[in-house]
Amino acid sequence: MNTLTNQHINTINLAVFASGTGSNAKKIIEYFRHHANINVRLVVSNKKDAPVLDLARSNHIETLVLDRITFYETEDFLQQLHARNIEWIILAGFLWLLPPYVVHAYNRRIVNIHPALLPRHGGKGMYGMRVHEAVKASGDQETGITIHYADTNYDEGDLIFQQKCTVHPEDTPEDIARNVQRLEHAHFAPVIAKLVMGVVV
Repeated sequence: MNTLTNQHINTINLAVFASGTGSNAKKIIEYFRHHANINVRLVVSNKKDAPVLDLARSNHIETLVLDRITFYETEDFLQQLHARNIEWIILAGFLWLLPPYVVHAYNRRIVNIHPALLPRHGGKGMYGMRVHEAVKASGDQETGITIHYADTNYDEGDLIFQQKCTVHPEDTPEDIARNVQRLEHAHFAPVIAKLVMGVVV
């Protein structure tokens, strides 16, 4: 068996789901670009004009735009994932709740990142600047990131990893957002790599 065939067999394919610009998706794509065993095979969005789709195309990664009716009322999407040998789903700013058939098919192989220390400031509608505004309004002295397994509820899956940063009294929500994003970019891809390769995080 030649080297190329061995490499192909050992490759673990990821699908990255995102709804917006995809700053975390960009870091993930860069991190795994030359990885020996892990490959970003597909980028999925629920918005046909999401900048993350252009990012994927510029990196020669296949894209897929979801249709709400098909996604929630059929299981056709699952077949599309299986056809591309997708083994892990990474949620990087994806705003739709995953339907049960996807969660069950990829049990403990769907990973989400949330820009706060769950269980604080999570749940439906808590994303982006809304989270950082809530942190500021609450008077919390620290915030951070939570990486967790996704289930059929928003931000309730089992915890995988958290990293904290200080919230200073003078910090604005924008300051908080920048500090949290630095944590996201530093930790998300390495944690994914460890999970996928079976290393304890």
